[in-house]
Amino acid sequence: MNITYEKCGDYLIPNLITNSESEGELRKFGLMRKSYSENYRRGIYSGLLLSGELKKHLLMVQEQAEERFDLLAQQMVEKEGVMEQLKAQDQMLWVKRMNNIRARVEEMVLKEIVCC
Repeated sequence: MNITYEKCGDYLIPNLITNSESEGELRKFGLMRKSYSENYRRGIYSGLLLSGELKKHLLMVQEQAEERFDLLAQQMVEKEGVMEQLKAQDQMLWVKRMNNIRARVEEMVLKEIVCC
């Protein structure tokens, strides 16, 4: 192994180069997965962090969760008949039903993908 050091005061500090991280921004589901892994799956979290694969894993989970969220929300909107006609007639009822659908779908996605 060829390790180089940098002198900082009286100490020699190794020059460590990290692997390049995956491109992308962590959003809601990715951050929730990170928090869950940190608190409840500490071994897996540490392994991914040390191998440099953590962000890649979080982005993959985030993408799956967002796709599942969109699919389930669309299916529930169609099944429950929360359409633009209702929005035109009674906006508050439409908002109430959409928020309810989004909350239920988010709970399902958390249980199926984020916290498994």
